[in-house]
Amino acid sequence: MDKFRMIFQFLQSNQESFMNGICGIMALASAQLYSAFDFNCPCLPRYNLAYGLGVLLVPPLILFLLGFVLNNNVSMLAEEWRRPRGRRGKDGAVLRYMFCSMAQRAMIAPAVWVSVTLLDGKCITCAFCTSLPVGALGNTSHPGLSQEEMKRVLARIPCKEIYDGQELVANEVAVRYLRCISQALGWCFMLLMTTLAFLVRSLRPCFTQAAFLKSRYWSHYIDIERKLFDETCTEHARSFAKVCIQQFFQGMSTDMETAHCHLPKKNPTDDGEASEKLLGITDQGTMNTALKSWHRCKPPLHLHPDAPSRGNGWDGEGQPPLKPPPEPPAPRKEMAAYYSRV
Repeated sequence: MDKFRMIFQFLQSNQESFMNGICGIMALASAQLYSAFDFNCPCLPRYNLAYGLGVLLVPPLILFLLGFVLNNNVSMLAEEWRRPRGRRGKDGAVLRYMFCSMAQRAMIAPAVWVSVTLLDGKCITCAFCTSLPVGALGNTSHPGLSQEEMKRVLARIPCKEIYDGQELVANEVAVRYLRCISQALGWCFMLLMTTLAFLVRSLRPCFTQAAFLKSRYWSHYIDIERKLFDETCTEHARSFAKVCIQQFFQGMSTDMETAHCHLPKKNPTDDGEASEKLLGITDQGTMNTALKSWHRCKPPLHLHPDAPSRGNGWDGEGQPPLKPPPEPPAPRKEMAAYYSRV
Protein backbone atom coordinates (compact mmCIF):
# COMPACT_ATOMS: atom_id res chain seq x y z
CA MET A 1 0.00 0.00 0.00
CA ASP A 2 2.87 2.39 0.72
CA LYS A 3 4.31 1.84 -2.74
CA PHE A 4 0.95 2.55 -4.40
CA ARG A 5 0.56 5.65 -2.24
CA MET A 6 4.00 6.89 -3.31
CA ILE A 7 3.17 6.29 -6.98
CA PHE A 8 -0.14 8.12 -6.61
CA GLN A 9 1.53 11.08 -4.89
CA PHE A 10 4.15 11.24 -7.65
CA LEU A 11 1.51 11.22 -10.40
CA GLN A 12 -0.55 13.77 -8.52
CA SER A 13 2.42 16.11 -8.17
CA ASN A 14 3.41 15.68 -11.82
CA GLN A 15 0.32 16.60 -13.81
CA GLU A 16 1.78 15.76 -17.22
CA SER A 17 2.89 12.27 -16.17
CA PHE A 18 -0.47 11.66 -14.55
CA MET A 19 -2.39 12.57 -17.72
CA ASN A 20 -0.04 10.51 -19.88
CA GLY A 21 -0.71 7.55 -17.60
CA ILE A 22 -4.46 8.08 -17.88
CA CYS A 23 -4.24 8.23 -21.68
CA GLY A 24 -2.15 5.07 -21.77
CA ILE A 25 -4.66 3.23 -19.59
CA MET A 26 -7.51 4.40 -21.83
CA ALA A 27 -5.63 3.22 -24.92
CA LEU A 28 -5.13 -0.24 -23.42
CA ALA A 29 -8.75 -0.28 -22.28
CA SER A 30 -9.96 0.57 -25.79
CA ALA A 31 -7.96 -2.33 -27.26
CA GLN A 32 -9.27 -4.74 -24.62
CA LEU A 33 -12.79 -3.43 -25.10
CA TYR A 34 -12.66 -4.16 -28.81
CA SER A 35 -11.30 -7.66 -28.24
CA ALA A 36 -14.17 -8.36 -25.83
CA PHE A 37 -16.75 -6.76 -28.14
CA ASP A 38 -19.06 -9.23 -29.87
CA PHE A 39 -19.22 -8.02 -33.47
CA ASN A 40 -22.42 -9.19 -35.14
CA CYS A 41 -22.97 -7.92 -38.65
CA PRO A 42 -26.71 -7.76 -39.53
CA CYS A 43 -25.98 -9.06 -43.07
CA LEU A 44 -28.69 -6.89 -44.60
CA PRO A 45 -28.04 -4.50 -47.49
CA ARG A 46 -29.52 -1.44 -45.76
CA TYR A 47 -27.94 -2.01 -42.34
CA ASN A 48 -24.42 -3.30 -43.02
CA LEU A 49 -22.97 0.11 -43.86
CA ALA A 50 -24.55 1.84 -40.86
CA TYR A 51 -23.50 -0.89 -38.43
CA GLY A 52 -19.93 -1.16 -39.71
CA LEU A 53 -19.25 2.58 -39.77
CA GLY A 54 -21.01 2.98 -36.43
CA VAL A 55 -18.68 0.50 -34.74
CA LEU A 56 -15.72 2.16 -36.46
CA LEU A 57 -16.53 5.81 -35.58
CA VAL A 58 -18.93 6.03 -32.60
CA PRO A 59 -16.69 4.42 -29.90
CA PRO A 60 -13.72 6.67 -30.84
CA LEU A 61 -15.95 9.70 -30.40
CA ILE A 62 -17.00 8.46 -26.96
CA LEU A 63 -13.38 7.78 -25.99
CA PHE A 64 -12.38 11.24 -27.23
CA LEU A 65 -14.99 12.90 -25.01
CA LEU A 66 -13.94 10.70 -22.07
CA GLY A 67 -10.38 11.88 -22.60
CA PHE A 68 -11.56 15.45 -22.06
CA VAL A 69 -13.75 14.50 -19.11
CA LEU A 70 -10.90 12.74 -17.28
CA ASN A 71 -8.56 15.69 -17.84
CA ASN A 72 -8.42 17.96 -14.81
CA ASN A 73 -7.59 21.00 -16.93
CA VAL A 74 -10.93 21.08 -18.78
CA SER A 75 -12.69 23.04 -16.05
CA MET A 76 -9.66 25.33 -15.76
CA LEU A 77 -9.74 26.00 -19.51
CA ALA A 78 -13.49 26.67 -19.48
CA GLU A 79 -13.16 28.97 -16.48
CA GLU A 80 -10.31 30.92 -18.07
CA TRP A 81 -12.20 31.20 -21.37
CA ARG A 82 -15.50 32.33 -19.85
CA ARG A 83 -14.27 34.60 -17.05
CA PRO A 84 -14.64 38.38 -17.46
CA ARG A 85 -11.58 40.24 -18.59
CA GLY A 86 -11.36 42.33 -15.41
CA ARG A 87 -7.93 43.59 -14.43
CA ARG A 88 -6.11 40.69 -16.08
CA GLY A 89 -6.22 40.13 -19.82
CA LYS A 90 -6.74 36.79 -21.53
CA ASP A 91 -4.20 35.46 -24.02
CA GLY A 92 -5.74 33.46 -26.85
CA ALA A 93 -2.45 31.69 -27.56
CA VAL A 94 -2.39 30.26 -24.04
CA LEU A 95 -5.97 28.99 -24.37
CA ARG A 96 -5.17 27.39 -27.73
CA TYR A 97 -2.06 25.75 -26.28
CA MET A 98 -4.07 24.29 -23.39
CA PHE A 99 -6.79 23.01 -25.73
CA CYS A 100 -4.28 21.46 -28.15
CA SER A 101 -2.46 19.74 -25.29
CA MET A 102 -5.68 18.20 -24.01
CA ALA A 103 -6.81 17.24 -27.53
CA GLN A 104 -3.51 15.48 -28.25
CA ARG A 105 -3.85 13.32 -25.14
CA ALA A 106 -7.55 12.68 -25.75
CA MET A 107 -6.81 11.45 -29.31
CA ILE A 108 -4.65 8.52 -28.17
CA ALA A 109 -7.44 6.13 -27.18
CA PRO A 110 -9.62 6.84 -30.29
CA ALA A 111 -6.59 6.36 -32.55
CA VAL A 112 -5.89 2.99 -30.94
CA TRP A 113 -9.54 1.92 -31.41
CA VAL A 114 -9.60 2.92 -35.09
CA SER A 115 -6.24 1.25 -35.74
CA VAL A 116 -7.25 -2.02 -34.08
CA THR A 117 -10.61 -2.01 -35.86
CA LEU A 118 -9.09 -1.45 -39.29
CA LEU A 119 -6.38 -4.05 -38.76
CA ASP A 120 -9.01 -6.57 -37.69
CA GLY A 121 -11.06 -5.93 -40.83
CA LYS A 122 -14.54 -6.94 -39.63
CA CYS A 123 -16.05 -3.47 -39.83
CA ILE A 124 -14.88 -2.81 -43.39
CA THR A 125 -15.97 -6.29 -44.46
CA CYS A 126 -19.44 -5.70 -43.04
CA ALA A 127 -19.79 -2.13 -44.29
CA PHE A 128 -18.59 -2.51 -47.88
CA CYS A 129 -19.36 -6.11 -48.76
CA THR A 130 -22.23 -4.99 -51.04
CA SER A 131 -19.75 -2.88 -53.05
CA LEU A 132 -17.53 -5.85 -53.83
CA PRO A 133 -16.24 -5.92 -57.47
CA VAL A 134 -17.88 -9.16 -58.54
CA GLY A 135 -16.55 -8.82 -62.07
CA ALA A 136 -12.94 -9.08 -60.85
CA LEU A 137 -13.45 -11.65 -58.10
CA GLY A 138 -16.43 -13.80 -59.11
CA ASN A 139 -18.85 -14.83 -61.83
CA THR A 140 -20.97 -11.96 -63.19
CA SER A 141 -22.79 -14.25 -65.64
CA HIS A 142 -24.76 -15.94 -62.90
CA PRO A 143 -28.29 -16.26 -64.31
CA GLY A 144 -31.48 -15.14 -62.63
CA LEU A 145 -30.06 -12.50 -60.26
CA SER A 146 -31.12 -8.88 -60.42
CA GLN A 147 -29.15 -6.00 -58.93
CA GLU A 148 -31.14 -6.01 -55.69
CA GLU A 149 -30.85 -9.77 -55.31
CA MET A 150 -27.10 -9.60 -55.93
CA LYS A 151 -26.74 -6.99 -53.15
CA ARG A 152 -28.78 -9.20 -50.84
CA VAL A 153 -26.46 -12.13 -51.53
CA LEU A 154 -23.30 -10.04 -51.13
CA ALA A 155 -24.58 -8.61 -47.84
CA ARG A 156 -24.36 -12.11 -46.35
CA ILE A 157 -20.62 -12.44 -46.96
CA PRO A 158 -19.69 -11.67 -43.29
CA CYS A 159 -22.14 -14.38 -42.14
CA LYS A 160 -20.67 -17.66 -43.36
CA GLU A 161 -23.45 -19.79 -41.92
CA ILE A 162 -26.15 -18.13 -44.07
CA TYR A 163 -24.11 -17.20 -47.16
CA ASP A 164 -25.51 -18.88 -50.28
CA GLY A 165 -23.62 -17.17 -53.09
CA GLN A 166 -20.64 -19.45 -53.60
CA GLU A 167 -21.45 -19.66 -57.32
CA LEU A 168 -21.40 -15.87 -57.55
CA VAL A 169 -18.20 -15.25 -55.55
CA ALA A 170 -16.39 -17.42 -53.03
CA ASN A 171 -16.80 -16.30 -49.43
CA GLU A 172 -13.12 -16.73 -48.57
CA VAL A 173 -12.04 -14.69 -51.59
CA ALA A 174 -14.38 -11.81 -50.72
CA VAL A 175 -13.37 -11.76 -47.03
CA ARG A 176 -9.67 -11.81 -47.86
CA TYR A 177 -10.07 -9.00 -50.39
CA LEU A 178 -11.97 -6.71 -47.99
CA ARG A 179 -9.70 -7.51 -45.06
CA CYS A 180 -6.64 -6.70 -47.16
CA ILE A 181 -8.08 -3.27 -47.96
CA SER A 182 -9.01 -2.72 -44.31
CA GLN A 183 -5.53 -3.59 -43.07
CA ALA A 184 -3.95 -1.31 -45.67
CA LEU A 185 -6.18 1.53 -44.43
CA GLY A 186 -5.21 0.69 -40.85
CA TRP A 187 -1.48 0.92 -41.52
CA CYS A 188 -1.96 4.16 -43.47
CA PHE A 189 -3.97 5.59 -40.60
CA MET A 190 -1.25 4.68 -38.09
CA LEU A 191 1.39 6.22 -40.34
CA LEU A 192 -0.67 9.40 -40.69
CA MET A 193 -1.27 9.74 -36.94
CA THR A 194 2.40 9.10 -36.16
CA THR A 195 3.50 11.70 -38.70
CA LEU A 196 1.06 14.29 -37.34
CA ALA A 197 2.21 13.61 -33.78
CA PHE A 198 5.82 14.05 -34.86
CA LEU A 199 5.07 17.33 -36.60
CA VAL A 200 3.10 18.72 -33.69
CA ARG A 201 5.54 17.68 -30.99
CA SER A 202 8.80 18.39 -32.81
CA LEU A 203 8.44 20.98 -35.54
CA ARG A 204 6.03 23.38 -33.86
CA PRO A 205 8.47 24.51 -31.12
CA CYS A 206 11.17 24.99 -33.75
CA PHE A 207 9.21 27.51 -35.81
CA THR A 208 7.55 29.43 -32.95
CA GLN A 209 9.93 28.89 -30.06
CA ALA A 210 9.24 32.18 -28.25
CA ALA A 211 5.46 31.90 -28.54
CA PHE A 212 5.60 28.22 -27.58
CA LEU A 213 7.61 28.92 -24.43
CA LYS A 214 5.35 31.82 -23.48
CA SER A 215 2.17 29.77 -23.91
CA ARG A 216 3.63 26.82 -22.03
CA TYR A 217 4.83 29.01 -19.15
CA TRP A 218 1.49 30.78 -18.62
CA SER A 219 -0.49 27.56 -18.96
CA HIS A 220 1.62 26.10 -16.13
CA TYR A 221 1.15 29.30 -14.17
CA ILE A 222 -2.65 29.13 -14.47
CA ASP A 223 -2.63 25.52 -13.29
CA ILE A 224 -0.35 26.23 -10.30
CA GLU A 225 -2.25 29.40 -9.39
CA ARG A 226 -5.52 27.50 -9.31
CA LYS A 227 -4.04 24.75 -7.11
CA LEU A 228 -2.58 27.27 -4.65
CA PHE A 229 -5.86 29.18 -4.55
CA ASP A 230 -7.76 25.98 -3.77
CA GLU A 231 -5.26 25.07 -1.04
CA THR A 232 -5.53 28.55 0.49
CA CYS A 233 -9.34 28.40 0.39
CA THR A 234 -9.23 24.98 2.06
CA GLU A 235 -6.98 26.25 4.85
CA HIS A 236 -9.16 29.33 5.33
CA ALA A 237 -12.35 27.23 5.44
CA ARG A 238 -10.80 24.85 7.98
CA SER A 239 -9.63 27.72 10.19
CA PHE A 240 -12.94 29.55 9.85
CA ALA A 241 -14.89 26.43 10.80
CA LYS A 242 -12.57 25.81 13.75
CA VAL A 243 -13.04 29.34 15.11
CA CYS A 244 -16.83 29.17 14.62
CA ILE A 245 -17.06 25.86 16.46
CA GLN A 246 -14.88 27.11 19.31
CA GLN A 247 -17.01 30.23 19.68
CA PHE A 248 -20.15 28.07 19.69
CA PHE A 249 -18.86 25.92 22.53
CA GLN A 250 -17.67 28.96 24.41
CA GLY A 251 -21.18 30.40 24.19
CA MET A 252 -22.58 27.13 25.54
CA SER A 253 -20.15 27.09 28.49
CA THR A 254 -22.73 28.44 30.96
CA ASP A 255 -25.26 25.72 30.20
CA MET A 256 -22.64 23.01 30.26
CA GLU A 257 -21.27 24.18 33.62
CA THR A 258 -24.81 24.10 34.99
CA ALA A 259 -25.05 20.49 33.86
CA HIS A 260 -21.74 19.76 35.66
CA CYS A 261 -19.82 19.40 32.44
CA HIS A 262 -16.30 20.66 32.17
CA LEU A 263 -14.98 22.03 28.89
CA PRO A 264 -11.48 21.08 27.80
CA LYS A 265 -9.00 23.89 27.91
CA LYS A 266 -8.23 25.30 24.49
CA ASN A 267 -4.71 25.67 23.29
CA PRO A 268 -3.85 29.33 22.68
CA THR A 269 -1.28 28.36 20.07
CA ASP A 270 -3.94 26.68 17.92
CA ASP A 271 -6.21 29.70 18.24
CA GLY A 272 -3.41 32.00 17.09
CA GLU A 273 -2.62 29.83 14.07
CA ALA A 274 -6.29 29.65 13.10
CA SER A 275 -6.66 33.43 13.40
CA GLU A 276 -3.61 33.99 11.20
CA LYS A 277 -5.01 31.76 8.46
CA LEU A 278 -8.24 33.78 8.35
CA LEU A 279 -6.25 36.62 6.70
CA GLY A 280 -8.63 39.26 8.02
CA ILE A 281 -11.74 37.72 6.38
CA THR A 282 -14.02 36.75 9.26
CA ASP A 283 -17.57 36.89 7.87
CA GLN A 284 -19.53 35.21 5.10
CA GLY A 285 -20.29 38.35 3.08
CA THR A 286 -16.66 39.37 2.78
CA MET A 287 -15.64 35.85 1.77
CA ASN A 288 -18.32 35.73 -0.94
CA THR A 289 -17.16 39.12 -2.23
CA ALA A 290 -13.54 37.93 -2.34
CA LEU A 291 -14.49 34.79 -4.29
CA LYS A 292 -16.53 36.81 -6.80
CA SER A 293 -13.66 39.23 -7.21
CA TRP A 294 -11.21 36.39 -7.90
CA HIS A 295 -13.40 35.28 -10.80
CA ARG A 296 -14.37 38.68 -12.20
CA CYS A 297 -11.22 40.76 -11.82
CA LYS A 298 -8.16 38.77 -10.88
CA PRO A 299 -5.18 40.83 -9.72
CA PRO A 300 -2.83 41.86 -12.52
CA LEU A 301 0.33 39.85 -13.00
CA HIS A 302 2.59 42.62 -11.76
CA LEU A 303 4.45 42.19 -8.49
CA HIS A 304 5.23 45.31 -6.47
CA PRO A 305 6.49 45.50 -2.88
CA ASP A 306 4.09 48.16 -1.54
CA ALA A 307 0.66 46.84 -2.51
CA PRO A 308 -2.32 49.05 -1.56
CA SER A 309 -4.85 47.66 0.87
CA ARG A 310 -7.52 47.43 -1.85
CA GLY A 311 -5.33 46.69 -4.84
CA ASN A 312 -7.02 43.37 -5.70
CA GLY A 313 -9.94 45.02 -7.45
CA TRP A 314 -12.72 44.33 -4.96
CA ASP A 315 -14.63 47.06 -3.15
CA GLY A 316 -14.59 45.44 0.29
CA GLU A 317 -18.34 45.03 0.44
CA GLY A 318 -19.36 43.32 3.66
CA GLN A 319 -16.07 44.16 5.40
CA PRO A 320 -16.47 46.35 8.52
CA PRO A 321 -14.81 49.78 8.22
CA LEU A 322 -11.38 50.14 9.68
CA LYS A 323 -11.26 51.97 12.99
CA PRO A 324 -8.78 54.83 13.35
CA PRO A 325 -5.92 54.18 15.77
CA PRO A 326 -6.58 55.48 19.29
CA GLU A 327 -5.04 58.84 20.16
CA PRO A 328 -2.35 58.87 22.82
CA PRO A 329 -3.58 60.03 26.25
CA ALA A 330 -3.03 63.69 27.11
CA PRO A 331 -0.22 64.34 29.60
CA ARG A 332 -1.22 65.15 33.10
CA LYS A 333 -1.00 68.64 34.47
CA GLU A 334 1.67 67.62 36.97
CA MET A 335 3.91 66.30 34.22
CA ALA A 336 3.39 69.46 32.15
CA ALA A 337 4.29 71.70 35.10
CA TYR A 338 7.38 69.60 35.82
CA TYR A 339 8.66 69.86 32.26
CA SER A 340 7.97 73.64 32.23
CA ARG A 341 10.14 74.15 35.34
CA VAL A 342 12.91 72.09 33.80
